[in-house]
Amino acid sequence: MIFRRKLLIVFAFTVLVSVVAVAWSISSLTRQAFEKADEERTAALVAQFRREFNRRGDEVGHRVENIAMSEATTRIALALSRGSIDYGTYINEAKTVAENQQLDFLEFVDSQGMIVSSAQWPGKFGYKESLTVTSAIPKDAFLMREELPDATALGLFAVREVKVAEKPLFVIGGRRIDKDFLASLDLPVGMRAMFYQNLGTGFSSQLLIDNSGTATQPDRIAPIINQIQQRPRETTTLVHWTGNAIDDETVDAIPLTSIDDHLLGVLLIGSSRRPYIELRQHIRSVALLSGGAGILLSVLLSGWAAARVTQPVEELARAARDVASGNWNTQVAVTSSDEIGELAESFNRMTRELLAQKEHLVQAERVAAWRELARRLAHELKNPLFPLQLTVENLLRARQQSPEQFEEIFQESSSTLLAEIANLKAIVSRFSDFSTMPKPRLERIQPNDLVQNVARLFQAQLHSPEHPSIECKLELLESMELIAADPDLLHRALSNLVLNAMDAMPRGGTLTLRTRQNGDLSYLEVSDTGSGITPEECARLFTPYYTSKPRGTGLGLAMVQSVVSDHGGRVSVRSEPGSGTTFVIELPRNADKLPTTSPPTATVARSN
Repeated sequence: MIFRRKLLIVFAFTVLVSVVAVAWSISSLTRQAFEKADEERTAALVAQFRREFNRRGDEVGHRVENIAMSEATTRIALALSRGSIDYGTYINEAKTVAENQQLDFLEFVDSQGMIVSSAQWPGKFGYKESLTVTSAIPKDAFLMREELPDATALGLFAVREVKVAEKPLFVIGGRRIDKDFLASLDLPVGMRAMFYQNLGTGFSSQLLIDNSGTATQPDRIAPIINQIQQRPRETTTLVHWTGNAIDDETVDAIPLTSIDDHLLGVLLIGSSRRPYIELRQHIRSVALLSGGAGILLSVLLSGWAAARVTQPVEELARAARDVASGNWNTQVAVTSSDEIGELAESFNRMTRELLAQKEHLVQAERVAAWRELARRLAHELKNPLFPLQLTVENLLRARQQSPEQFEEIFQESSSTLLAEIANLKAIVSRFSDFSTMPKPRLERIQPNDLVQNVARLFQAQLHSPEHPSIECKLELLESMELIAADPDLLHRALSNLVLNAMDAMPRGGTLTLRTRQNGDLSYLEVSDTGSGITPEECARLFTPYYTSKPRGTGLGLAMVQSVVSDHGGRVSVRSEPGSGTTFVIELPRNADKLPTTSPPTATVARSN
């Protein structure tokens, strides 16, 4: 991955993480603030409900107090104190008084708990009142379930005692808790109140009301009511009214109990989560917009930064490639005084020092090469010169001492002189050939044909009766593709390797010639089953003038390496002592180096 792309990814990731972190922090803080505000609003509404409840209770108590002090109540109390009365006489008395005092419930009850008159159920006179008021009269208003002719209702009641004589009269009055009661609550925006009258076991949707009447989707509230019926305590639940989170509502349920702690109703206060959801969506939209803008900005910034940072680095990389390709005079422009500028200056200083060292090294290598050439020439020429000297000395001695035998010695010495002079010429010719290696003349050839020609050339020597037989094996890849190469030079290089393999097997063995391909590279291999060579010798094999043979110039493998290098390939060796040796020639196809006039057909390597 290039540096610019890495820089872009780093910038984009940094912006994205920053935006996500800020959005998450704001969203989290907003949620906490909303929940806190929601709790405060709910607590305020609950407190308001309790105040309204107490106010309504005080109002009911005040109205019942007025009824207890009224003339009609006194008249009924006097009648009760005189003895038995006809309850039917007062059948409509409670209803009339309740209407005057705007009460929904009103009953007159004697000291025995018998109903004298009932406003909500006139026909109930003479029956026993369910509320026991003779033992303890509550001072404050309280919730109570009231049986009606056609239903059961829940109301806020107050009790007052009227004592005219020895037998007291009790006035029980109240107001119904219904939608009108809920409508009287001053609710903040986004909040609403519901009330469930717990008039039986289980959940009944008809008993759940809000300020508009029967509440919608009561089944969503049923689990809350069932939970409170099992354990009467305040609870908070998130209610999903629809599949859209914007319609969710946090519902606080407050149980309302009677004097004897029986559950009579549940006040449900709903707080809409719409403001929070809308704010959260707005935050997300802003975060997405900010993230997109940040990523776009990061692209621009990374492009600018990459241009500022990577352009000098790319110039340095190009200069380094030029130096690697051999142009040691390469210099880069120093355009800044920062770290990049220091790096460029260091690179320029390095190339100058390398160039100076190269010149010194070339001079040293030139001197060393001449010294090695002189040493090798002296070594090679010294061997034939010594016989030449002896032969001339013998001729001179014979001329002086035995003129009659001079003719015989002259013929023998002449043959020796000619042989040694031919040897000198061969040595000079080998050195001359190495110094005048021609450049490759590329044409299309088939590597398999080249290997087969070399094998045929040495077939007679491999099975010569004067030496142990050497078996030649050909392992040629059938689908070898054509390559561009000089057939004469490659033939020469491959022949040198075959000669080395034959010299490594003086007692006979197996010579294997192999071809293979891997992608755009072709491989020619020459393997022998000789004694092998050490790793130290492998490292020095291709050094000019180095040889491990008793009589050799050390130029054969150097010539092979020169030919292969001129073709853009390389030659390597694998060997272990006692396991034989394998030389591998690796050649590219070189199709792009062919001259435009090169014939498209394959050329068979010459077997010269």
